Amino acid sequence: MTANLIGLKAAQAVAGNQHRLRCVFGIRVSGKAKMSNAAVLRGAIYGITAAVIWGGMYVVSDVTLMVVPPFTLLTLRIVLALIALFPLNRARGHAAPAKRTKATLLGVGAVGLGISLGAQFVGTDLSTAMNGALVTSASPAFVVLFALILLREKLTILRLFSIVLASVGVLAILDPTASDFGSDTFVGDIFLAISALTWGLYSVLARRVTMNHSLPTLTVTVYVLLGGLLLSIPASALELSQRPIGEINAGVVFGVLYLGLASTAFALLLWNRAFALVPATLASLFFFAQPLSGAIFAALLLSQEMTLALWIGGALIAAAVLLSLFHVPQDAPIKPKAGA
Repeated sequence: MTANLIGLKAAQAVAGNQHRLRCVFGIRVSGKAKMSNAAVLRGAIYGITAAVIWGGMYVVSDVTLMVVPPFTLLTLRIVLALIALFPLNRARGHAAPAKRTKATLLGVGAVGLGISLGAQFVGTDLSTAMNGALVTSASPAFVVLFALILLREKLTILRLFSIVLASVGVLAILDPTASDFGSDTFVGDIFLAISALTWGLYSVLARRVTMNHSLPTLTVTVYVLLGGLLLSIPASALELSQRPIGEINAGVVFGVLYLGLASTAFALLLWNRAFALVPATLASLFFFAQPLSGAIFAALLLSQEMTLALWIGGALIAAAVLLSLFHVPQDAPIKPKAGA
């Protein structure tokens, strides 16, 4: 009996030591991982950098769409991104996902790259760059909504306050009174709203499939790009029969390259990685850097005035992001392989 008790206590001691060791290395017996501060910091850097790159996208899109039709531009954007990322994925030696997982990734790509970015280009073409920046700034709210429904994430009071604070900052920067939401832009604004909603859905779905299948972010990005082509190529073929490409010049070539390589290949990879590292309700806040960087780019490149509203809005967005990083839940799903 005494021997059994000694054996039981020894086993409990070993289990306790293993538990402590696992906690030190970020592994939990329950199948959860302890999110490190380094992972949160990397996720913030990746997500904010992607949003900053996208900040200059609306001005570039607005100009390029005068020559290249929306879905044709989207197809070119995806093809350029694949040219950059597909060989890199092969060079890394990442195994191809299972057939069912491929189908899931293609479906996620159809939502994010086909529907969302397609609607964004159509909306920008039919509306204005200002309207595009303002309407699609609602994407974080949709990210939070789908994260609560699909990922069962918890929305803390602090996180909710951060989202509201950042939204106020966006409104201060963009000034809704300066936007034109009349009948002339109504159809375009509807497409922009669809883009914001489906981008929120895409971001959450990309996080879920990455977690569930432990896939490298680079592999996920390549397959969602392929999924986007499933919709953009047929739409482009139909579009070109009615609206051919206009005169190509150096500015249009630069615009296409920027949208394909910077805004899609690089920024999308960073965005997917951010959502793989941190909860979606936190990653959603990084999107608010987009309208802020867009306003700064406009001031620097287009000689627009750096107004007091821009400074105030920027300060509110920065405070919201920093506040959200102040307290991050310790338990998070096991991180996928980096692969990027």
